[in-house]
Amino acid sequence: MLSYEEARSRILADIDVLESEDVALEVASGRTLARDLVASHDQPPFNASAMDGYAVRWEDLPGPFKLVGESAAGMAFGETVGRAEAVRIFTGAPLPAGADTVLVQEDCTADGTDIRLTGSGPAASGSHIRRRGMDFANADLLISAGTRLTPRHLALAAAGGHGRLAVNRPPRVALIANGDELVLPGTALSPGQITASSSPMIAASLRHAGADVDDFGIVADEATELKTALLKASAYDIVVTMGGASVGDHDHMHSAMEAAGAERDFWRVAIRPGKPLIHGRIGAATLVGLPGNPVSAYVCALLFVAPLIAAFQGQPPGPATTTARLREQLPANGARRDHLRAVVEGGWVRPLATQDSSQLAVFASANALIVREAHAPQAADGDEVEVIPLDSFPAAS
Repeated sequence: MLSYEEARSRILADIDVLESEDVALEVASGRTLARDLVASHDQPPFNASAMDGYAVRWEDLPGPFKLVGESAAGMAFGETVGRAEAVRIFTGAPLPAGADTVLVQEDCTADGTDIRLTGSGPAASGSHIRRRGMDFANADLLISAGTRLTPRHLALAAAGGHGRLAVNRPPRVALIANGDELVLPGTALSPGQITASSSPMIAASLRHAGADVDDFGIVADEATELKTALLKASAYDIVVTMGGASVGDHDHMHSAMEAAGAERDFWRVAIRPGKPLIHGRIGAATLVGLPGNPVSAYVCALLFVAPLIAAFQGQPPGPATTTARLREQLPANGARRDHLRAVVEGGWVRPLATQDSSQLAVFASANALIVREAHAPQAADGDEVEVIPLDSFPAAS
């Protein structure tokens, strides 16, 4: 049985960043930039007013001034400001030639074309002006390759003159749920049946992490059907199965994987929940078999599949961790790394009383996992512990 660190290392080994594709700016949020992005022009592209007021020459202060025109955004004043002249100007409008200072309108009074300074006025020449290139200059590096794009990055790219971006292709994930007892959400249950609750949870989580997920639905515990689904899925970048990872009489996933030509690397990891985790390859795809219990499936997806998706896109693999102080004592841990469902609030963390990996109502009330390394000693009330936020699947949008 592998340690968490060894299993993670083997899953992430030899993963190549996927090829790039050009996408429109409006759909690039959450994607990973494939190439450095540089500015195509200065920003702002001209000297602009930072305030509503009047553009004048510093040497003519304190005035008075004669109003000779107006400069608004998109409608620049086309002449040169002369001695003792003022141009009405608005925030973001181009500074007229000849002017070098802006008087804010609150410091001025206007009587027809007569403009007088009545307030304290500007502190120095150049006041209230956004200089050309103040934000960035032509050919400046705006965003480095490998950056996961946020809406703020999209605004920067747009300002830099880019309407499309080269981003790494998201990994395509085939999701296969396995079990004769499973029925689709919303279906009335017959005796012995349960709802396939893991499927929508894992699909949504992996999409949130940046993957393009195709849900193959529920495949019965029948060798031929499983083999057919696995062979179809082998054309994807990642194949994620749910259920059948144990070795019971009715768990046929292992034999179906073998029949489909999959090469299994390992299938047990010293963690709780989630020990029966499968890893291998099928065709060119990375294969990850999650346990059937929904909490175990989610924890394993967070610890192993989300980092795999990040690696395919050139991102740090995660998951993000933080620390919090315990609200109660924890006993010494055994030989498996444990992930206790817990609630973090105000820098303190409280483990939930029930840790059964099948109980979704309890799991939904948690917002974090307390990490307890293998053979960790007893932890006292108030001790600092490592915590993984349960929503730390990296946001793709």
